[in-house]
Amino acid sequence: MASPAAPVEKPSPSATNQPSTLLNFEKVSIGFEQPVLQEVSFKLARGETKVLLGEAGTGKTLILKLALGLIKPDSGRITVLGEEITAMRERDLFSLRRQIGMVFQESALFDSLTVEENVAYRLIEETGDITDEIHQRVLEALDFVELKETYSLFPSELSGGMRRRVAIARAIITQPQVLLYDSPTGGLDPVTSNTIIELVVKQRDVYETGSLLVTHRLQDAFTMASHYFDRKLNKMAPVEPGSSRNVHTTFVILRDHKIIFEGTAPELLRSHDQYIREYLS
Repeated sequence: MASPAAPVEKPSPSATNQPSTLLNFEKVSIGFEQPVLQEVSFKLARGETKVLLGEAGTGKTLILKLALGLIKPDSGRITVLGEEITAMRERDLFSLRRQIGMVFQESALFDSLTVEENVAYRLIEETGDITDEIHQRVLEALDFVELKETYSLFPSELSGGMRRRVAIARAIITQPQVLLYDSPTGGLDPVTSNTIIELVVKQRDVYETGSLLVTHRLQDAFTMASHYFDRKLNKMAPVEPGSSRNVHTTFVILRDHKIIFEGTAPELLRSHDQYIREYLS
C-alpha cells in the first residue's frame, strides 16, 4: 500500500491558541465496587503521543472515557484544554468534545451510513445535512487516510483496515487538539497495523496533535517511539542512531490501579523493575 497522502500543511484554526498542556490528570481515582484507578496523575503536552500500556482491566480505556467527560472520577481533577471537566455540565462538555477526536476500538462506524456520512457525522449534527463545505472537508479527511474514493461506499464494503482509517478520518475532521485512540490496530494484520501507526505518527508530526493511545501491541508503541513522519518522502521513517530528534512519544504503564512507569522508550528499556522486564519480554 502506498504511503498516505500528505495533508494540506496548515494548523487548525485554534492551534496557535493551544495551551502547552492539553490534558492534565491530578490524583484521579475511580472504582466500581472495586478500585480501578487510584491517584493517577499525568500530563499530555501539545504534539505528544502518550501510549497507555498494561494488562487487561487496568483502566486504560477508562482513562479515555474520563478524558472525554463520559465518566466522572470519584476524586481528583481532570483538566482538558485549560478547562476543568470534573464538575462540568454536559451541555458545556459538548462544545469541548468538538476539540477532541476519538478513534473507537473496532472503528464503531454506523453500518447504515455511507463513509461520507460516517466521517461527517459530528458536522451533520450541527447543520442537519451535508453541505458543499462539509463534503469538501470529508474529502480532505479521507485524502489524509488515502481513502478519498470510498466516500460513497458503506462500511460493509470496506476491509477491517479501511474501516479503521475511516474512523481516523472521522476523528480528525473537526481538526481536534486532542486525539484519543482505543486499540486502533487491534485484530489487524502487521502490514495494515503499520499503515494505521503511520497515520498516528503523521498526525503527531504534521499537525502536532496531542494523543492518548491505548494499545496491547508493544511493537506499535516502539514503532511510534522510533520513527518520525518525513514530509519530503511523504512516509514514516526511522530515526537514525545517535540522532537528537525528539519523537514526542512517552509511555505510561498501569498496574494495581496506579501508574508504575512514565517516561520515554529508552528510559523504559533501562528499567530494572521485574514486572516491567517481564511485560516487555
